This record gives sequence, C-alpha cells and structure tokens, in this order.
Amino acid sequence: MKLKGQKILVTGAGGFIGGHLVKDLLSSGAAQVRAVDVKPLDDWYQLLPGAENLCLDLQEKQHCYTAAEGVNAIFQLAADMGGMGFIENNRALCMLSVLINTNMLMAARDLGVQRFFYSSSACVYNAARQLTPDVIPLKEEDAYPAMPEDGYGWEKLFSERMCRHFEEDFGLQCRVARFHNVYGPHGTWDGGREKAPAAICRKVLHAKLTGSHQIEIWGDGRQTRSFMYIDDCLRGIKSIFESDIREPINLGSSELVTIDQLVSIVEDIAQIKLKRHYNLSAPRGVNGRNSDNAKILHYLGWEPSTRLRDGLARTYAWIESQMLQSQSEAQFQARAAGECAA
Repeated sequence: MKLKGQKILVTGAGGFIGGHLVKDLLSSGAAQVRAVDVKPLDDWYQLLPGAENLCLDLQEKQHCYTAAEGVNAIFQLAADMGGMGFIENNRALCMLSVLINTNMLMAARDLGVQRFFYSSSACVYNAARQLTPDVIPLKEEDAYPAMPEDGYGWEKLFSERMCRHFEEDFGLQCRVARFHNVYGPHGTWDGGREKAPAAICRKVLHAKLTGSHQIEIWGDGRQTRSFMYIDDCLRGIKSIFESDIREPINLGSSELVTIDQLVSIVEDIAQIKLKRHYNLSAPRGVNGRNSDNAKILHYLGWEPSTRLRDGLARTYAWIESQMLQSQSEAQFQARAAGECAA
C-alpha cells in the first residue's frame, strides 16, 4: 500500500512526531490528511493549514469513529507519555493509553480501514537485557520472555499484541515500529515530559544564558542510549507502513553514547564547559539500551543518515530560539505590567 493519494488519519498530530509526520505526508502527495490530538489547537507543536485539524479525546470510543471515518490508513501515535521523568512517575496514566489503542483498532476494523500503523517503543524490551551500560543491541525477539518497562512498556507490548490479533482475527493489516528515542525540533523541551536530548539542550542553554556554568545530570552519566533524528524516523515510518512486514520491528539509531557523552556533544555545540552534578535519586531508566538494526536493514535497506551531533545542533538551535522568544515575551509582559502599575 503506497501512501501517495491516500486519505490518512494521524493521531497524536499535535505532538512532536505526529506534527512532523502530518507535514511530511502533506508534502509527499497524500490526498487528504486528518490530524487529531486531545490538546487545544493553540498547544499543537505544528498546526498545518493543509490538514483537517480536529481536537478529540481518543480515549472516548465515539471520537475514534469520528476520527477514522472515511480514511484508508491510520497512523496511531496518540499516547499519554513523555521522558523518563514522566513515565516513571505516571505509570497508570501511561497504561490508560491502551484505551486509545483499543478504540482506534475497533474503529479501523469497523470502518474498513486498509492499514493501521502503531507506534510502539523500545521500552517493551526485557529489562534483564538492559542491566549494564555495555548493552548488546536489542533484537526484536528480545521482547520475550516479557519483562518490559513498568507501566508504559507493558501498555506498548500489550497493544502490539492487539495489533497482531486484530490482523489475525479480522484481517486489519497492521504495521508496528518500536521507536528508540526520537529527537529533533518542534517537540517538548520543558515542563517535565521532555526526553534526554531536549532536556540537556535546555539545561546547557540555561547555564549559558544565566552565566551559571553547571548542570544537573540524572543518574551517574554512564547510562547508554541511542538517539534517532526525526527526519530518519519519518523515512522509517513510511517505509515500514508501505512494507509487507507483519511483525514489530526496531526503528532507531545504533550510534551508542553515554549520557555524559551526550552532554559533552551539546557543550561543544554551545561552546561552553559546565560543572556536572549527578542526581542519583532522579529517574534514570535502564542502564543500557541500543537498537539492533539488522532486520530493518535487511528488509528495507533503512538506516539513519543523520549523525547525532548534526541532529543535536539543529535541535539546540530550535530550542534556543524558543527560549529566547519566551524570554522576550516575559520581559515584554513585565514591562507592560509595570507601565500599568505606574
């Protein structure tokens, strides 16, 4: 199934990946793109005028049927989630996303949708394989026997199984990608839901702008991760969607770095050196996680083309523009308040 000319629904479209995906689909020839998110339109990271933009709560079953009416393809990205600081402290909220997945699968089945893409996560992988920073890259079969990230990981793994059984029992063609730490511009960078690349960019920028040359790092800095730039993610999403792959598949970079190395890269971009303070009681996730890309390379010839430093430089520049804009707005409001008081 090719995406060009299709009528497409993107859920979670007000979020980071969803906003980029809507923009990409519009520019690559989709006949129609319906963009849906629970957030008010003013809070969407990207609001694309060429899409049909709807504010709907997809935990409500009837809203899922409204969203899916008349489309050929669904990209199910909607979820209540965030970085490690959010998912470790909001396990019940993360698991409630299973309502969205269940409702969207039923709507897709009942309304004759041809293909359903589900965005899963590397958090589905067995925690026993992620105990040390010197992790062996995770293969797709390493999700079983099941021992995923508590809360968020269980929700993702359960929903993967739902996709499998909806295909087996009802013939709904499903494609499942396990995302590994996607980052880039136009996403969450403060407020508690941001992930490591954005959080570190923000912290380094704050230190530079305030002159306080120090940074707090969650954990001991030796945790290892891989990070995939949004452009590579979009390419992978579309390739997986259009493919005949009927099993969950990794979508991530295999460029492994420690969190300390991630900080060093951002410091280099900012041309600053900071004193590091390690918060050992903060949420830190597993000790090591990396993506084994052998299967997606074999099936689709896909591999990331964006070096981590290059992607971080673009992300840093965007977050800097947002911080400076917020600073200017705050200064304007303060001046206005002072003038009114006078």
